[in-house]
Amino acid sequence: MYFEKHRLTMRFEAKRCGVCFTPPSIVLIYVNTETNKVRKRIIPVRSFSQYSDYRLAAERLKNHPRHKNYLQAVSQSQLERLHILLRDHLQGISLECSLASLQVDPDEDLNKLDDDVLARKKSHMDELFEKNRTRREDPDFVYDLEVDFGKAADEKCSWDEESNDGF
Repeated sequence: MYFEKHRLTMRFEAKRCGVCFTPPSIVLIYVNTETNKVRKRIIPVRSFSQYSDYRLAAERLKNHPRHKNYLQAVSQSQLERLHILLRDHLQGISLECSLASLQVDPDEDLNKLDDDVLARKKSHMDELFEKNRTRREDPDFVYDLEVDFGKAADEKCSWDEESNDGF
């Protein structure tokens, strides 16, 4: 007797992705597009410590045969950020501090940050740049776009004042 295995290809649409600290896991809320049912999948994060490389762990999780169909719509950078939160929790860093290190404050002096936090902020800025970037293929692309930002109020500075030195 010969049995042929049929593998049903299911389509999943990720809606939300988060992290659970105890036990360490990634929580995915998704919709099964064939049945239109909302489901929750808890993906355990195994062999991950406070010294683990979050990029490698996120890549392994995304390519894992059991989870890759569910995580197709989740970006690699989002999985990396979730692994950063998990690693920071294992290191004893509060959730507020960890989330603050992932945000970019325009008034913050990036020269005063340590290398790890600076790398996080730079990757977040790169991601925002790629998201907002207009390419030639985009329908709203305009070549040689000129934008007038208006005149800012002229602020007087001590070095702007004319000196009596004759220069």
